[in-house]
Amino acid sequence: MSTKYRVHNNELAHFVTITTVGWIDVFTRLKQKENIVNSLRYCQNNKSLEIFGWCLMPSHLHMICKSGNQDILLSSIIRDFKKFTSKSIIKTIIEKPESRREWMLHYFLNECKHLKRTQKYKVWQDGYHAKEIFKPQFFNEKLNYIHNNPVIDKIVELPEDYMYSSARNYANLKSLIDIIEITPSLRTIR
Repeated sequence: MSTKYRVHNNELAHFVTITTVGWIDVFTRLKQKENIVNSLRYCQNNKSLEIFGWCLMPSHLHMICKSGNQDILLSSIIRDFKKFTSKSIIKTIIEKPESRREWMLHYFLNECKHLKRTQKYKVWQDGYHAKEIFKPQFFNEKLNYIHNNPVIDKIVELPEDYMYSSARNYANLKSLIDIIEITPSLRTIR
């Protein structure tokens, strides 16, 4: 497995992207969005996840984040987050109204056929895309990218109109997740 996008320095914040297999639009349903928001809050409160920016899109999650505890690796937090949310996503597909239930479950089941480990469903792509935030310009670039994702996809007209994003925090609006706001003048986020 490539080490290009792995977390190498646990003291730095990282721009992270976690994507569903096949880019399936799982997060078009309110309950699925709530699963992710609640899991992020849990990781903040119980696993020392510090979030500086985030946006949940229909098939992926972007974050600028780090571990607030040097004894807990960011990679471990993300691993546990993906493992737990995979189970809650499948449970929600099975238990709640979902017109795509059969197709989605079949797809997630087929994604496990090549795996060496025993697993019934595979929801997330292997690994995650992580890049160190090493300069204020890079932080601003990635934060703008995250916040403009729903605008580019024409979900909303303005970034702060999207409920599932930290653009609301930075615009001083009611938000779903508390974040650590970073002013553009800060250098490396530690």
